[in-house]
Order: sequence, then C-alpha cells, then structure tokens
Amino acid sequence: MNAKPILLIEDNPDDEELTIRALKKNNISNPVDVVRDGEQALDYLFRRGAYAGLENNLPPQLILLDLKIPKFDGLEVLKQIRQNPATKLLPVVILTSSKEEQDIINGYDSGANSYIRKPVSFADFTDAVHNLGLYWLILNECPPTQKQGVV
Repeated sequence: MNAKPILLIEDNPDDEELTIRALKKNNISNPVDVVRDGEQALDYLFRRGAYAGLENNLPPQLILLDLKIPKFDGLEVLKQIRQNPATKLLPVVILTSSKEEQDIINGYDSGANSYIRKPVSFADFTDAVHNLGLYWLILNECPPTQKQGVV
C-alpha cells in the first residue's frame, strides 16, 4: 500500500477506537499508526528506539495529536516536531477533549495546523473526522518534499 499513514497520538484506548471507527466509516483508507505517549511519538517520527528499523519509511500524511498524553505532553511533542527540519512541515491537528482556551492558544503558538475538540456523540465525531479527512487527506496540498516521501 502506497498511502501514507496517519499517525494517531492517543493514550485513551476508547478514543483510539472511536477515531479509527470514524475514519473507517468515512472510507479513509490510510493506514493508522498509533502511539500512546509523547516519547513513542517522537521515537516514531524520528525513527529511533523501537522504531529505528521501521520498514515503512513514509512520513505520516497527517498527525492527530492529543494534548493530554504521558511522558511528554502534546504541546512538547508539537514543539519538537516543529523544531526538526525533517518534520516541521507535517500537518498536525490537535484532536483533544480539552476546552481550555489556553490550550487552544498554546497549540497554535506551538505550530498546530488545526485544533479540534472531540465531540461527545459518535455521530458528531464521525462528521468531524469526515471533514478532517476531506480537507487534510484530499484537498490540502502538501509541500513538494512531502509528496515525494522525502522528509
């Protein structure tokens, strides 16, 4: 499969399942790679630790980032993504249940491309994922180096 993966950074198994179900319901067929904490996310993105020998070397087409994750919180992960030349242009959507205004401000200050609050109902969540997938996976134009798989 040549589709670039979606990286889901989520520590809550229920939210992970909900996100994957919503992606499938909207016929989004990109593979979904899941990591459960900030350290795993950075290891995955920078191909170190357990991910050093990862066969699929394609960068994610989209990163869905929860803010409240263990080890390094989502904002710290985002800052490190933006500081690295190899990952600084990857689209990062904060997908979180946080309603804190300061989290929204900090997310955008740290370089988030979008901030989406997880809706409570599955129907609303599915609609949000549909719009997210339509925009970020179909309509959005990636920088040329990402299109070529060179990150």
